[in-house]
Amino acid sequence: MHIFYTPDITGTHYTLDETESKHCVRVLRLEQGDEIILVDGWGGFFTAQIVDPNPKRCAVKVIKSQLEFGLRSFHVHVAIAPTKNIERIEWFLEKTTEIGVDHVTPILCRFSERKDIKTDRLEKVMVSAMKQSLKAYLPQLDPLTKFSDFISRPFEGQKFIAHCDEQHRDLLKKMILPNQNYLILIGPEGDFSPEEIKMAIDAGFHPVSLGDSRLRTETAGVVACHTFNLMNE
Repeated sequence: MHIFYTPDITGTHYTLDETESKHCVRVLRLEQGDEIILVDGWGGFFTAQIVDPNPKRCAVKVIKSQLEFGLRSFHVHVAIAPTKNIERIEWFLEKTTEIGVDHVTPILCRFSERKDIKTDRLEKVMVSAMKQSLKAYLPQLDPLTKFSDFISRPFEGQKFIAHCDEQHRDLLKKMILPNQNYLILIGPEGDFSPEEIKMAIDAGFHPVSLGDSRLRTETAGVVACHTFNLMNE
């Protein structure tokens, strides 16, 4: 069944915006009486029936509602330095949304090669991935944040920093306690600086390894996200 993003849905009657209406009527050629799925990004999962297949203002009626659809007992927050090639960070957002991430914060580090991002484009990638993977929660995406500012924020849960320095690090999967809030820092292509690693450890982040392979930034983010999800199955 086809899925549409309806973040402002309330009640049992709703009109798709022009973009979604055109896709529904002109592209998918859905007609009056056809059923579709609506998700609001906040856990609402609705089965609806098309009432008026107008390509600019497609009207639908909700016939079944599910709240907190897919709600989990743990929370995954990945803070990651955007890659120089923005397509790689888009790939990271697509895959982690599919796997299960709740919160993403792009961080600006000493060795960051990208110092600006366009969140509008990145949010569209996440919306598409949410719909494709049949999820009802849209991950929160923050604006680009300075590393030092970010690590000083309070966080209730397990905090990790994944880096490539040869100092002592525990394997992430061995440190995860089930049903917790998790926050992990993933550095840029040049890794975190020694000063940043010390700052994070002093702020309560535990240094971890994601395995023996040296991973690209976006791959490391996906591996970490998958590990949190796998250890909570």
